[in-house]
Amino acid sequence: MAVLGSASDARRALRRYRAGGAVVEHWALPGPGLAESLQRASLVVIATRDPLWDDVIATTRCATPVIRHAPASSIGHITLVGGGPGAPELMTVAARAALGDADVVFCDRLGPRSAVREMAVGAEIVDVGKRPGHHAVPQEQIERLMVERALRGEHVVRLKGGDPFVLGRGREEVEAALAEGIHVSVIPGVTSAIAAPSAAGIPVTYRGVSQLFTVLSGHTAPTEEQCRQLKALGGTVVILMGVGTVHRTAAALVAAGMAGTTPVGIIERAHTPEQRTTVCTLEDLSANVARVGCASPAVIVIGDVVRLAHCWPPEFATSAATFATDTAERRS
Repeated sequence: MAVLGSASDARRALRRYRAGGAVVEHWALPGPGLAESLQRASLVVIATRDPLWDDVIATTRCATPVIRHAPASSIGHITLVGGGPGAPELMTVAARAALGDADVVFCDRLGPRSAVREMAVGAEIVDVGKRPGHHAVPQEQIERLMVERALRGEHVVRLKGGDPFVLGRGREEVEAALAEGIHVSVIPGVTSAIAAPSAAGIPVTYRGVSQLFTVLSGHTAPTEEQCRQLKALGGTVVILMGVGTVHRTAAALVAAGMAGTTPVGIIERAHTPEQRTTVCTLEDLSANVARVGCASPAVIVIGDVVRLAHCWPPEFATSAATFATDTAERRS
């Protein structure tokens, strides 16, 4: 096949067709042998808006099928993409389009990593994932790498798990780009704070039971004052990245007055074939986490809505129709 257009305009088309195994001849400008090249090619791709190549096709009377590929931008920019909880089908259309247009993708540990190469054909994939207690690539270095590539004129995609602005460091990355005058856009993602509970059949709100939910970072256990506020606020508590501090969190909530019988759900690896849900009560949360061996990534849900989980013991379950009334009676 033949790809027509300057090296800058055609770089994305060249990478993608070569990544697909095609034998590609690239013509940045017309020259000797071009007419023969066009005639023997199985496909001609015009990857530029320069009208010169339309004249060339007409002049050479090229009979080979001709298609157009959007030229790569010469102005670098960064797109922060929320990849959702991990299942590729939960990514937005905008997220998929951004990956398809990327020159380089910086990937988190979480999110739909298995499908990145399929969506970002020909793009360079850079793993900058962080694990609990181990950041192979420090945040400041990630930001510097993103900025450097954008300043080269490339489209940089930062693929993050969940939503970029929910307990992530998306805003820091936006600020790093803006400080260098780089255009940056943000594509929201499905946050695991809602998606993980729903995968286990747990609604974070339920009429007559919980009219609000609070999302906490579990990197550190909540303070005594925060626990008192959570108890007073009521509703559902959702903790992200909290497996490592769950023992202290459970003890602090009980000490603040939250009932030890409050239902708890731990959803590991939501929306993947390895998803597992463990349900228990707040007072035996620590023992169950240790017994089952819960590990990140996991989302912890605390509140009466957990009684609606798919795996809540049948002997304790109530129908959805009577759930709100039953809960209200227990509280009175």
